Amino acid sequence: MTLEQVVTQNLRALRAQKKFSQETLAHKAGISVSYVSMLERGARTPPLATMEALAKAMGVSPLALLQKPSR
Repeated sequence: MTLEQVVTQNLRALRAQKKFSQETLAHKAGISVSYVSMLERGARTPPLATMEALAKAMGVSPLALLQKPSR
């Protein structure tokens, strides 16, 4: 699994765990809903500043977006 795929998977999973809609996450992170959708589909790769904003919006460490899920 590539790092890009890990970020995509973690973003979707964390958002669902927090019970945030894409719209809620986008508002809290200061980005557009369409951008959140693109990130979750893997159509875009977020810069570090965006990853930090997403993590802060969800109340997790930025590392939570980068770490490969343990199985």
